[in-house]
Amino acid sequence: MPEFDTEVPVLLVLLDPNPFHHGTLGAVRSLGRAGIEVHALLESPHSPPARSRYLHRAHAHPPGTAVSDPALLRTLCQVSERIARPAVLIPMDDAGAIAVARLAPRLAGRFLLPEQPAGLPESVADKAALAERCRAAGLACPETVRPRSAQEAAEAVADLGLPLVAKWSRPWLLPPASGLRSTTVVHSGAQARWLYERTGQAGSALLLQRRVPGGRGTDWFFHGCFTRDAVCLLGGTGRKERAWPPHAGLTAVGRWLPNPEVEAAAIQLAGHLGYQGILDLDFRQDPVSGTYQLLDFNPRPGAQFRLFADRAGLDVVRALHLDLTGRPVPKTAVAPGRVLRVENYALLSALTAPRSRPRRTRRQPPHLRAPRGSETAWYAADDPAPFLAMTRASLARGLRKGLRRTVAPPRALPRPATPPPVPAPGAAPAAGRSRADTRATTVR
Repeated sequence: MPEFDTEVPVLLVLLDPNPFHHGTLGAVRSLGRAGIEVHALLESPHSPPARSRYLHRAHAHPPGTAVSDPALLRTLCQVSERIARPAVLIPMDDAGAIAVARLAPRLAGRFLLPEQPAGLPESVADKAALAERCRAAGLACPETVRPRSAQEAAEAVADLGLPLVAKWSRPWLLPPASGLRSTTVVHSGAQARWLYERTGQAGSALLLQRRVPGGRGTDWFFHGCFTRDAVCLLGGTGRKERAWPPHAGLTAVGRWLPNPEVEAAAIQLAGHLGYQGILDLDFRQDPVSGTYQLLDFNPRPGAQFRLFADRAGLDVVRALHLDLTGRPVPKTAVAPGRVLRVENYALLSALTAPRSRPRRTRRQPPHLRAPRGSETAWYAADDPAPFLAMTRASLARGLRKGLRRTVAPPRALPRPATPPPVPAPGAAPAAGRSRADTRATTVR
């Protein structure tokens, strides 16, 4: 294990009100096991990551679902006073990364941060701006249209084809109570129109994107840590084996596999942007052209970053701590084949997967067994409390949902507006002009 400056603590910032954020737990354990004092800004001190034995202290972030910059600045200054010495600050979600980047000049002296170009995290997390960034860097990404009216949204369907993908350009602004999802598969022009009409509620622009067909082995990701001049200190490519929700959700099971094309694209983009710090990129391989299309850019650690822990235990959060404290980052002892399983999502994914042939009872050949060095996101023999807390919270959430269904009001009562029904397979799409109106902004 490399020599860390254990006199410099870490503050993890999670603004997302998600008690099941296993990436935060992974960072707590990784840094804590290295002997580093770990603090975390969390919605609740009772969330599963707060139960880890490796967390020195949990601090509550400002109340409310949308934390303002002034409120966050006050809280960070208060936490800094409690810590009483400069600390490495690592945002764990997009909203935190964007806010911390805006506040960086006012946090100098209290926290150690990568020196990012002004506004870069917000620019790459904004899906509309990301399409422009990809085009400028020469990277492939799905054709994207930003409609300027509900009519344009419906008409763009004919040009992009069905099904297509609808995204909100700034998903971190979505109110939790809105019922809107950051990404939706659209099956009709009427559905696209309905989503556009929710723009004011969503807080950012609607994007319609040509859907790159998915399938087994098509979803890839890159996690990396970059220093000055966009030099990659540590990076790795992985393939999504299972997802929740299936085919379009979070990584439930991921495997570290070399992919020179994805790695080259990631390093090219980071160099073009002058990126510093940790990033997480999502790609999907186009089955027609064979190219890898960039779908998402997350300017912070991905939840599955522990997949890329090398044989010496080095991962992106440890690499960032070494770099920001002036310590050398050793050459990575790569461990391809390593597997990370997120127990709660992997179970749900397995339960909803199509039934296959019964497993044979004979022992699997060596190349199909989980490789040595694999780990689970929640359970750890030396730190079992977060797993137990996650299990209790998951069961309680499932029970609450079951009770709500049991006592749901009759359907005859007024209900909030819902999107139009999805047409049955083989049904004709909604009528519309053959081409999108030229007033729509298109990025190709």
